[in-house]
Amino acid sequence: MTTLKDVARAAGVSVMTVSNVVNGRPHVGEATRRRVLAAVDALGYEVNLTARRLRAGRSNTVALVVPRADHPYYGELAARFTDALRPTGRHLVLEQTGASREGELGALSPARLQQYDGVLLSAVGLEAADVARLSPDLPLVLLGEKPMPPAFDHVSLGNVAGGRLAVAHLLNRGARRVAVVGGTTGPTDGGLSDQRTQGWRDAHAAAGLPADDALVLPVAGLHMAAARAAVRDALARGLNLDAVFAVTDQVAVGVLAALHDAGRRVPADVQVVGFDNLAIGAHVPPGLTTVDPSDDVLVAHALRLLERRMTGDGTAAGEHVVTPVRLVVRGSTH
Repeated sequence: MTTLKDVARAAGVSVMTVSNVVNGRPHVGEATRRRVLAAVDALGYEVNLTARRLRAGRSNTVALVVPRADHPYYGELAARFTDALRPTGRHLVLEQTGASREGELGALSPARLQQYDGVLLSAVGLEAADVARLSPDLPLVLLGEKPMPPAFDHVSLGNVAGGRLAVAHLLNRGARRVAVVGGTTGPTDGGLSDQRTQGWRDAHAAAGLPADDALVLPVAGLHMAAARAAVRDALARGLNLDAVFAVTDQVAVGVLAALHDAGRRVPADVQVVGFDNLAIGAHVPPGLTTVDPSDDVLVAHALRLLERRMTGDGTAAGEHVVTPVRLVVRGSTH
């Protein structure tokens, strides 16, 4: 690799002069500047931007660490963060962990943290005990559903409230056999599926109706294909349902496909509500009723808390924010 010393030797100047030129500093004669730049081009010298940023104490980049970069929810969330960061002059870098503990810990390694001004981490594989071992003054904001130590800033969606809102909507429209697709029959990790299923149970309790665990259909990885298979198999074995609460919009797309396969009309035969308010929901027929988890609120709070850690008080007490939810009613419910 070509060094500053190599360029200085070729241009017949000092290393300091080369440094001044490549860093755009003044007080270098024009003839000298041209000679140094010619040597830079001839030798193929590349400025080490990472080192320059580390010396300056900032990188102007923020990392968004998510389980899967190709998931529609995280893609839309990344776009929101990118737009919100643009006025600050910072850029977003997207990292994918595969929802693994190792991947998430790797994103928080000292070597990785040096590359960014701050990190927004969607914690799926990490447990509270893993996070508790980290320094609370890191420029870090946690995203996601799992309970985390109170010393850390944490922004999560209103999952229980959203599940309750979705299912109450279905019950109010006459449904009595509401399946929760992507749900859990008992506590697992306290994450998204657990919390949104709790909302399903709460809505039934508030309506004075039993929540039948036979209507809980788990979905591996919350993938569309797995949701389609789960509903198809449930219908084939004769499961009686008149509505579906899908714990994500991506799951809901699989549900709609399975109902179409089975000749079930939406909403005449089966009503469907999703969760996330993804852009695709407005375009899948007959239009998906969904819970909007206020991602703009999540982005605003996450960046506010991260800014505090990056530029201000790293010893401030951790703050936990839960976003509000609202229902977006479309054609998939009466």
